[in-house]
Formats: sequence, C-alpha cells, structure tokens
Amino acid sequence: MNKDILLLKTLLLSTSQPNIYRHTQDKKRKKKVVAAYIGLSCLYLMLIGYSVAISIGYASFGMFDPIPVMCAMVISILALVFTFFKTNGYLFNFKEYDMLMSLPFTPSTIAGCKFLYMYLKSMPWYLCISIAMMAVYGHYTGAGAVTYVIWFVLTFILPVIPMLGASFLGFIIAKIGAGFKKNNKLIQTAITMIFVVFCFSLRFIIEDMFRDDKVKETLNSISAGTDRAAAMYPPIRWFADAIAVTSISSMLLLAGISILLFSVVFKIVGASYRNINSAMASHAAGKKYKMTSMKRSSVTRAIAFKEFKRLTGSVAYMTNGAMGEMLAVLFGVVTLIVGFDKIIHTVTQGAPIDTVILQPAIPFIAYFFIGMVATTVCSPSLEGKNYWIVQSLPIEKRTLYKGKMLFNMIFTMPFMLFAILCMCISARASVIDTIMYMILGIVLCAFSTAWGCVCGIKHMRLDWENEIEVIKQSAAVAIYMFPNMFVCMGLIVLTVVLGMHMSHVLLSLILTAVAAILALLSYLRVMTLADK
Repeated sequence: MNKDILLLKTLLLSTSQPNIYRHTQDKKRKKKVVAAYIGLSCLYLMLIGYSVAISIGYASFGMFDPIPVMCAMVISILALVFTFFKTNGYLFNFKEYDMLMSLPFTPSTIAGCKFLYMYLKSMPWYLCISIAMMAVYGHYTGAGAVTYVIWFVLTFILPVIPMLGASFLGFIIAKIGAGFKKNNKLIQTAITMIFVVFCFSLRFIIEDMFRDDKVKETLNSISAGTDRAAAMYPPIRWFADAIAVTSISSMLLLAGISILLFSVVFKIVGASYRNINSAMASHAAGKKYKMTSMKRSSVTRAIAFKEFKRLTGSVAYMTNGAMGEMLAVLFGVVTLIVGFDKIIHTVTQGAPIDTVILQPAIPFIAYFFIGMVATTVCSPSLEGKNYWIVQSLPIEKRTLYKGKMLFNMIFTMPFMLFAILCMCISARASVIDTIMYMILGIVLCAFSTAWGCVCGIKHMRLDWENEIEVIKQSAAVAIYMFPNMFVCMGLIVLTVVLGMHMSHVLLSLILTAVAAILALLSYLRVMTLADK
C-alpha cells in the first residue's frame, strides 16, 4: 500500500467512532458513540434546513445563478474558519508527533496526511450544505444529470484552497511564535485571538446587507455581495461557471490550482516542520534565575496553579478557554467608548426602547461571553493517558475537582466584574444596582464552573489522540455549551420583561438566589461523581 494512504488510513482508524463502537466491550462507551452521532445528526439536519431555506428564497424570486455562488462562498468560509482553529492541534504540537516522526515518512508527507485527515473529518459539513443547495437548484432549474455530477465532484475540491490558506496562515503564526525563545505559545495565542476578533468584527460589515425591509431587495444586495466575493476570490466564480455553463476550463482551473497549491504549501511547511514542532514542545529557561525559598501551598491551590500552567501551555486550549473572556473585555471597553444606549440602538435597529429596562440583563450579557466554555469542561479529559498518575497520587478526587473549579473561578471572575462594571457605568446604573449585578455575575461564574465540571466528569474522554478532540469536539463541550447559551439568551429576554414590572434590586436578588441554588446543586453533583 502507498505510504501516504497507509498513514492516512491509520490516522482515520485510530479515531473512527464506528471502529470504536465495533470493537469496544464497554457499553457506556458505545452509548456515548451513539449519543455523539445523534447530536451530529441534529446539527447536520439544522445545517441542511438552513441551506434549503436560503436556496428556496433565491429560487422563489427566479434568482437561480446566485445559488451556486452562495454555496461556494459558505463552504469556503466554513473551510477557512474550521481549519484555522484546528491547525495548531492537528498540524502542529500534536501528541503523537514523536511517534510519527520516528517512522519512515518525510515531514511533508506527515503534514500533508494530517491536512487530509482534517479535510475528511470536515467533509460531512460541506456535503450537507452542497447537497441541500444542489437539490433545490436542480429542482427549480430542471438541471440534467451532468450538472449534478459536476456539482457533487467539485464539492470535494472546493474546500481545498481555503483550507490550504488557513493552514498556511496557521503555519505563519506558528513560525512567528517559534521564533521567540520565550513565551512562543503566548505569542501564537495573541496572534490567533487578534484574527478571531477581526472575524467577529466582520459581522457588523455583513449586517449592513440586511438593513432593507424588502425581501427581494435584500436578496439582491446579498447577490451583489456574493458577486463581489466571486470577483475577489476566483474559485467561487470557477465553481459557479462550472455549474451554470458547464465550463470545462473552470473545472480544470479549480482542480489544477488546488493540487498545485497543496504541493507548494506542504513543501514549504515540510521545510520548517521539525523546527516549529520542536520549538513548540520546548521550554526556554530564564537567564536571570534566582534561588528563592519554597512557599507552602494548599493542595487545592497547587492544582489550580497546575490548571493555569496547562491552559497557558496549549494554544488551542487558551484560544478556546480565554476567547469569551477577551470578547467580554472588548465589549466592555467598546460600551464605555460608544455608549450602552447606542449599542442597544444598533442591535435593535433603531427600535424605541428605553435602555433603563435593559439594565437587569447586564450580568447575563456579560455571562454570554464569559460562560461560552468553562475550563472545567475540558480539564478532566485533558488528563488523557496520564490520568493513572492522578489516580495514584494521595489526593482525593474531591480535592482534584475543587482545584479545577477554583482555577476557573479565579480566571473568570475578574473578566466578569470588569465587563459588568463597564456596562453599568455606560448605562448609568445606580451604585446599588451595580453591586447587585456584580454579585449576580460572581454567582453565574460559580454556576458555570460547577456545571462545566459536571459535564466534564460525566462525559470524560481519556483516549483522545489530539487535544482538539477534547477542547472543541467533545460531547462534554457540546452538552455544556448549547443549553447554556440558549438558556442565557432566554434569561436576557425574561429579565428585560420582568424588569418592566418590578424593582431591579428585587429582581437581581431573586435571580441571584436561583443561580446560587443551581450552582450549589451542580457542585453537589460534582462531589457525588467524585465519590464514584
């Protein structure tokens, strides 16, 4: 068998959920695999429904040409974003690096196979979008079999170029970070977060396309935007031309450029692959080291400090775990500069709403960012194959989880208080209201910490090969995040409604009591799970 295919096949089999389900004797593990597929199926169905709705919207007004353009643009954007967040964990700084590099494969081959692994793992998302839009397009235009074949085949080629672009961008960030003898992970994390914040800011640019109340004019403006995107990014135009006019040259250009860029990118990446991974795995020693007396610390605080070192030691973990906090600080600063009332005016598109009635929702607005992902969701699983070391230490599980929860509280509370204080100052909330909102914010941090720990322990996964699987793709993260975010948005609305009929101080007391009860119940559940 070809070496490249053999390596790729091994990577896929080692993480294949059907393969795990087929061979494992653990019934709980089988249930987790089934639950994961049920959750993914729901997400795929939501994505298919969204894609069908967009396509029908265009087709209803006789606008058929923008459908392939929109399909290509959405897939390209998803491929760019998905790959960028996975690059550091899949291409660089992955756990099996030493084992793979000891095998008879070139660095370029290993990097290329890891890229193809990312490509195949992400392909179901792209197929959901493409097949849904293809079905609507074919139904309304009466397209022949050739159109379906071309569309389906090009779907597998279309994501390659944006994925290569994201991988190369991740390579540049890793290269820059590796150039610093100290704090290379912090440098990479800072650059990554700057890019993510930039992506979030694009939301306000895209929002301008939806200002018009008339549906057809809105679709026309979106179509004009997609046409501009196709003009700036040729692969979108090639895909659309291949579908609309069966352009052979466009098909060959899309396939040829993708193959050429793949070869070029991984030749460049392969040249520095060993150096970058070695720099990421190494830790520089400080030149001005001073011998000082050791300080005694409690076991819980020691575990909390260990969690801090684990967070700062992983770019993917820090990016995922600290992004909500960074956005909360950014939102707080923007609120001070722009004004709370102007932001609400922008979000509600000029609706005549008195910003005073929105003040009780301030803690939940801050929590929407802070509560994105708690470190306690990931930290139990991140012990990985070293979990037996933790088990062998003379430390009770209760103490271990208390330390993990202590770190998340210390980590999230300052950001929560800062964001709430900024919004309260901008909204001109009273001193008493501000104090009550800050207390509620602290209790919400406690709930997020304890609930995240429940999810992390209950759905612990120790057999991961790449930390990305735990940080971004685990069942624990999904179960924590989705209910938490939806409930938070619902509470924002409920708080505003109740705030119109009762005192804000009394409302804050009631919400604080409810959040405290939920936090206590979650904490007790953690202690119960620790005893099992």
